Amino acid sequence: MIGNFSEGILSFWDSLPLHPTTWDFVSWYFLYFAEWAVRIVMLFVLVVNPRRRKPSSTMAWLLVIFFQPWFGLVLYMLIGRTRLPNDRWQQHAFVNEQIKELSKAFKQTPGLVHEELPDEFRDVVTLAEQLGNMPILGGNQAELICDTDEAISRLIVDIDQATAHVHLLFYMFADDQTGRKVVEALRRAVERGVECRVLMDAVASRPTLKSLAHQMRDAGIEVYAVLPVRFIRGRADIRNHRKVAVIDGHTGYTGSQNIVDADYGHKDLAWHDMMIRLSGPVVLQLQAVFASDWFFESKQKLSSENYFPEPIVTGDTAVQTLPSGPSFPTENYQYMVVNALYGANSRVTITTPYFVPDEPFLQAIQTAVLRGVKVEIVVPNRSDQVLVGAASRSYYDSLLEAGVDLYLYQPGLLHSKTMSIDDSLALIGSSNFDIRSFAINFEINLLFYDADVTRRLRIEQHQYISDSILLTAKDWRNRSALQRMAQNVAKLLSPLL
Repeated sequence: MIGNFSEGILSFWDSLPLHPTTWDFVSWYFLYFAEWAVRIVMLFVLVVNPRRRKPSSTMAWLLVIFFQPWFGLVLYMLIGRTRLPNDRWQQHAFVNEQIKELSKAFKQTPGLVHEELPDEFRDVVTLAEQLGNMPILGGNQAELICDTDEAISRLIVDIDQATAHVHLLFYMFADDQTGRKVVEALRRAVERGVECRVLMDAVASRPTLKSLAHQMRDAGIEVYAVLPVRFIRGRADIRNHRKVAVIDGHTGYTGSQNIVDADYGHKDLAWHDMMIRLSGPVVLQLQAVFASDWFFESKQKLSSENYFPEPIVTGDTAVQTLPSGPSFPTENYQYMVVNALYGANSRVTITTPYFVPDEPFLQAIQTAVLRGVKVEIVVPNRSDQVLVGAASRSYYDSLLEAGVDLYLYQPGLLHSKTMSIDDSLALIGSSNFDIRSFAINFEINLLFYDADVTRRLRIEQHQYISDSILLTAKDWRNRSALQRMAQNVAKLLSPLL
């Protein structure tokens, strides 16, 4: 009976299409030990040599790698490394010295560096200069533009009036109606003998680099892709998210708007941006940021007086430029907004399309509310990024429990990245209030030490609020269990976003 049973088992085993052999066992053990080798090596990479990585980010990476070693390893090679290639570090060191020399020149010009400010600003000014190597400059004029078509029209008018050079640096430069209008203005400028240089992010502007960029170069416009993806030498998602335009060294633009139609390719979701048109000495700081990024990609130095003319006083606004990015030793903008929150006395209003705070930023918001500061945060009701949107919503509980007034913007995707502190400090620029913008992207933001600019910013922020719905803790608790679960999973991954 036993013999018949054994014969039956062997017969069944032989009938299977595959059965283990010695080689199968060797392969299985090799794969098993290889997976553990990946886990152990990555544990060493992430824990023993963290570089600028935060503990929350390290834990998120370990979670992914220990559950899925091979997937985690590939993902880490693509988007996990925090260090730029060595040649980028060397270039940044050179550019830093150039920026410091420019700052010295500013300080040697009588009355240019704005020293006489209220005591409340001194710590902010000092911190910003230590972080970005750029001093506060007086004598500027600033104009807020909150309509996409108007901003593009004003930029084209200034390009048409250029006599020496036009420098454009944009994360997204689209081959659409808006992009082609700007290119036509650049063509006209080149025909007048104006030097035109354009930088566009290699990933966000990839379609344009494949199509329109060739026509631009044929027309005499110098075009470079910023941060081409290099799988071996650097992570793919370190992007240049800046938006900068400089005309003749005297007129400049920066803010949240890209060179793209207002719908950004989404016919049912219009973007709402904010740009600042600037004149005065601060434009030379924007020029320095452009020149540094231009040097990174072209190896050409823009340091002559043609590009850095004598500064012209055009107003009475004090402004300071704060560049940030992974080439700096610290997360410049995160340091700044956390410091500003701790210094706030009465009111803080933040507008951003993506809100994924790290722990120090979230704690600074909670502490501000506990000190009696009214904190308002305006975010879009609908996001264009599913995972990032879910991660952002996962923090709503903490914000509402702390007493933050959380507004959901209704008309479209609110893309303005702004922060007003009390009545006389305004922060406007390209940086979202999320972990990615703080730690990974190259960004540029301006600090306005000016009651009038802050008042004008608050008017726009109040308009955003009037177009929003105030989210209550009761309403938020009514969301489905499935939404809660998706948001909590996204929150676990938020350090990687």
